Amino acid sequence: MRKQTDIQLQFAICIQNEGSENLLLRKIYQILPDSSAAIDDYIRVIDDSGEDYLYPTTYFVQIKLPQKIEQLLLVM
Repeated sequence: MRKQTDIQLQFAICIQNEGSENLLLRKIYQILPDSSAAIDDYIRVIDDSGEDYLYPTTYFVQIKLPQKIEQLLLVM
């Protein structure tokens, strides 16, 4: 298993959650790299269940956060 520091941190804001009980609108979620999912226009997200799942990319807008905020989000 890779350490959190080995992965480039990426975050996105949820803008759509149709059919998902584990996504809240306007909430920031961590994205995990998944190149095979990206081919099919999906994104791997750690949702409110605490697990990572694939969601349509249209459900999110990727954002760049200052490093300090990224670190705080990982602790929460």
